[in-house]
Amino acid sequence: MTPDRFGIAPRKQPRQLRAELTRQRILDAAAHVFGEYGYAAGTTNRIAERARVSIGSLYQYYPNKDAILAELLTLHLDRGQSIADEFQAVGLPDSLEDILRKFVRASAENHRDDPQLLRVMVEQGPRSAELLERVTTTQRERFVYVEELLGRHPEVGVADIPVAARLVVSTVELLIHAMTAAPDPIDIERLEKEIVAMLYRYLTGGP
Repeated sequence: MTPDRFGIAPRKQPRQLRAELTRQRILDAAAHVFGEYGYAAGTTNRIAERARVSIGSLYQYYPNKDAILAELLTLHLDRGQSIADEFQAVGLPDSLEDILRKFVRASAENHRDDPQLLRVMVEQGPRSAELLERVTTTQRERFVYVEELLGRHPEVGVADIPVAARLVVSTVELLIHAMTAAPDPIDIERLEKEIVAMLYRYLTGGP
């Protein structure tokens, strides 16, 4: 991440293994602290204590907790992009239902680690121009990919393909996030089954 006017870029990128391990400990600790305490109470002191580093050492890597959360959000986006790239590279099943199932499962995999942290990142994360552009670009690329997929699949009967593509991508992302981060989360396999059934009926025009 490059510096921006919000001051949420990391102070330095580690070049040695020891420094990289320290940075990773800070990020892991921050993920636990933000998930457990929320953003307001997830102070840098708590993060440093959980990471077993001095507060001075933490500030050598990150100027504030906004920078730490921005880094966690960037890593989440990177994982999502890696999953999407793998999704496209390995090929797709023939049936629309199986394609939807794979799509939902890929999204669920990217939300599996810590849904409470994801809630913090989405609702309270820093809104730098760089991060917003990254999110917008990623979403736009997914819209285009799904639109092309739906446009050539023989089972799709919905009339407005561009709108359908946006609905599919947004529905999967929003439902997976909301349901897994809820105080009483739904079992992921049950959730996957219902999302696939709902989207399949919509796309095929079924009852």
